[in-house]
Amino acid sequence: MPAIELRSLSKRFGDVVALRGLDLAVEQGEVFGFLGPNGAGKSTTIDIVLDFLRPSGGRAEVFGLDAQAETKRIRRRVGVLPDGYHLDGHLTARHHLEFAVDSKGADDDPRALLDRVGLGDVLDRRVGGFSKGMAQRLLLAMALVGDPDLLILDEPSTGLDPNGARRMREIVREEVDRGATVFFSSHILGQVEAVCDRVGILADGDLVAVDTMDGLQETVGSEATMTVTLDAPPAAGLDAVRNVDGVSTVSVDGTAVSVTCPDDRKMDALDALRADGATVRNIETSDASLDELFAAYTEGRA
Repeated sequence: MPAIELRSLSKRFGDVVALRGLDLAVEQGEVFGFLGPNGAGKSTTIDIVLDFLRPSGGRAEVFGLDAQAETKRIRRRVGVLPDGYHLDGHLTARHHLEFAVDSKGADDDPRALLDRVGLGDVLDRRVGGFSKGMAQRLLLAMALVGDPDLLILDEPSTGLDPNGARRMREIVREEVDRGATVFFSSHILGQVEAVCDRVGILADGDLVAVDTMDGLQETVGSEATMTVTLDAPPAAGLDAVRNVDGVSTVSVDGTAVSVTCPDDRKMDALDALRADGATVRNIETSDASLDELFAAYTEGRA
C-alpha cells in the first residue's frame, strides 16, 4: 500500500479554494518532492495528512489508515520537520529531544541524534541562542526519533548552510536505505532535484504534474543547452546557428559557444557551427533544470 494516498482531497477556507480534488499516491521507500508557489496548497496538504486541518472533501490515508480517524496510530510511525515551528528558547537541545523521545515511547540517545545532524557539542545549550540553521538541525534530529516509517519534511533546508544542506540530503538517503519513505516539501528546487525520486507540482490547489525528472522533461518537451568548445573564438558571425529552426539562444564566452535548442536540433546547430569553418574540441549538454520545468508547469497558474 502507498505510504501516503490522497483521494479527491479538497479544502476550502470560506470562499477561498485551497485544494481542488487532489489524487496522489506516494509509494513506500521513495523520496517524493512536493513543489508549488507560495499559496499553492502545499502546507494545507501536509496539515491535512497530519490531521492539523480537516478536509472539506475527499480522504487522506497514511499506510492505509484514515488520517482523520487514526491520528494517534499514524503519528507513532511518522517523523515531522515542520515549517515555522518555534522551539522553546529556555530549554536545552537535550530537553527538546527527551520530550520527542518520551512522546514517541522511544529509547533514542539524544547525543547520538545530535551527533548525526552535526550538533553533538551543543547538547546542553539553551536553544534560545541557536542560529536558524542550528534550530533546523535540531528539528531534523527530533523528526528522526523512533526510526519513523515516514518522514515529512516541510522546507527542511531553511537556514542551513551548504554543509548542513548536504548533511540533510545524506540523512534523507540514509533513511530511505533503512526502509523509510520521505515526503519532502521545498521551494529550494536544487535541493529537491538532488534528492527526490519523483516530483509533484502543485499550482493554485491543483496537482498539475507528478513524475520523475526525466518524465517531466519529456512531457514538457523542454530545451537543453549544448556548450561547444572550439579551437579558437568564432571568427564568423553566428547568424547561421541562430537561424536554425528551434534554436532559442546563442551566446559566446571565449572559445565556448552555448546553444539552447530542443534535442532533435542539436546536430543542425552543430553543423551550422562547422559550416563557418570552426573546429570542435568538446561538446557538453545539460537538460532543463527543475527551475525551468517548474516555471513551465506553473506559469500563469499561481
